[in-house]
Amino acid sequence: MTKAHKDALARGRDEGRAVRRYLEAIERNRPRRGRKRSPESVRKRLSDVDERLESADPLARLHLLQERADLQAELARASSSNDLGSLEKAFVKVAKAYGQRKGIEYNAWRAAGVSAAVLQRADITRTSSGGTAPAPSRSAGASRYAGTAKKK
Repeated sequence: MTKAHKDALARGRDEGRAVRRYLEAIERNRPRRGRKRSPESVRKRLSDVDERLESADPLARLHLLQERADLQAELARASSSNDLGSLEKAFVKVAKAYGQRKGIEYNAWRAAGVSAAVLQRADITRTSSGGTAPAPSRSAGASRYAGTAKKK
């Protein structure tokens, strides 16, 4: 394998990783129904759960332990959402080349949850093809000039 080929493979892996991480991040941060809790309110609830754990019966303790794990995971997600900006920046840098190489067009990016503003910054537009679309296929006997033959 040539060095150029190895470099191209490495670049493809890096681009794929950046795209995957960004898509995963926007999936995690997709708006959910209901009122969004602030990190402070989650911390307060976490301290309430810790206090109640001391005097809880075994069944209530089980439920409180699960609630504590859920609250800690929610706090971790909230802190990781701050990283969305850097993931978005990396995505914008590689999305156009990745999309062209893989044949991914604007509508597919939008359906995956990528905002129009992010696609615009990545220079992916509705009119430009993200990939090379295959030419329409013709049946074996069909002629390009089928409707233009002269009548005798």
